[in-house]
Amino acid sequence: MAGWGAFFVSLLNYKTEKYVIAENRKIGILFRLYQLAVLGYIIGWVFLMRKGYQEREEGIQTSVITKLKGVALTNSSETGVQLWNSEDYVIPPSGEQVIFVVTNYIETPNQTLGFCPESNKVPDGRCQSDDDCPDGESVIAGHGIKTGVCLNSTGTCEIHAWCPVEYGERPTEPLLSAAENFTIYIKNFIRFPKFKFSKSNILETSDDSYLKRCSYDRVHNPYCPIFRLGELVGWTGYDFQDMAAKGGSVGVLIEWDCDLDKDSSHCNPEYSFTRLDMNLNTSVTSGYNFRYARYYKHQSGESYRDLYKVFGIRFDIMINGKAGRFSIIPTIIAIGSGVALLGLGAFVCDMILLYMMNTSSFYRESKFEVIDFNKKTKTKEGKTRHHERKSRKKAAEKENSVKNADETSPAAENQQPVDTRGPTIPRNTGQRYSGMVSLQGPEPRHHITISSEA
Repeated sequence: MAGWGAFFVSLLNYKTEKYVIAENRKIGILFRLYQLAVLGYIIGWVFLMRKGYQEREEGIQTSVITKLKGVALTNSSETGVQLWNSEDYVIPPSGEQVIFVVTNYIETPNQTLGFCPESNKVPDGRCQSDDDCPDGESVIAGHGIKTGVCLNSTGTCEIHAWCPVEYGERPTEPLLSAAENFTIYIKNFIRFPKFKFSKSNILETSDDSYLKRCSYDRVHNPYCPIFRLGELVGWTGYDFQDMAAKGGSVGVLIEWDCDLDKDSSHCNPEYSFTRLDMNLNTSVTSGYNFRYARYYKHQSGESYRDLYKVFGIRFDIMINGKAGRFSIIPTIIAIGSGVALLGLGAFVCDMILLYMMNTSSFYRESKFEVIDFNKKTKTKEGKTRHHERKSRKKAAEKENSVKNADETSPAAENQQPVDTRGPTIPRNTGQRYSGMVSLQGPEPRHHITISSEA
């Protein structure tokens, strides 16, 4: 129990390090430069740039609403004059984070179900005999089902499909070139649930006409969410008319980087625009297109349709965000990491002094103290025995001196000094004492004995 008690008592002791001062200018300068670099990293990068004193949240909650406006007029030999509203060229019309704007198209009008030749652009539809067109087999990447007949006039198989099949070439110039002046309205709401902070990318104003007359500007009007399509595509580094002919994909990135230690007015959206499909329009993988149809019925009840292969620009709206607010925990962690880095500098300098310099052995002798426990124990036992022998010797000498004093005390009492002077008294007393002490001993005392006999 005594051992455990001593152990628990020792836990209350404070142990400090032993420092050795090495007067080496090179190592001293190296160590101070390292300390300055670490302090610069902690203060400049961790605290000022990365704001390591803040608690961060990147789980942003967001909602996006889009809306396009604009009118275009087209005139083609197949369909004549057509007026295009946002209901016609915007897909889907509901307005989501992904929205497609038609800028060019190929129209195949008045298709009905029947039998017609396959297009010679389809490799699997070409034939030389009926054996190349097995009945009931679908044309790979084609428009219908083979009937078993090879049409010599076209060199293709006869198919059961919506006829006539799609024909025509993509116009080299976009039919809806006026789409450059269309506007897209992007409304974005964000929320950081950890900090219970919400905001939108629209200026908070009571002016109802603000959204009808404003246009986005990075410097003068950053809170207007209305963008002109020609400018938006131009910010990606490409020309709108070149992209509109074949189609493409554009990414609209809205970044929210909010420092909630400041006022909410400093939390502003940052827009960036980039082209997401292949950079070159000459690439076979660049561009964007798909097909859709509009269905009708004759008065006789027969169905027919108009097929459109549309080219256009797809806008992908992406939202990223992060927010930060001061918290003591990340602050302590950042400071602790800085202290650890400072300790690393001391370790490196120690390694240089211990193993990489001419005076390494001298420094090691000064820094490290080797303790031999067995030798120390033997030395301690030897000192204990020496003290015991010394104490016993002193006790014996003391005892002998006492005995000698006892033996010589009677003789000392019998001896009388021959020429011993008496006490001296002041001269002004007028009295003198005999200078010599009588040699005779004290007078014997007489004892009277009383007897009880008569």
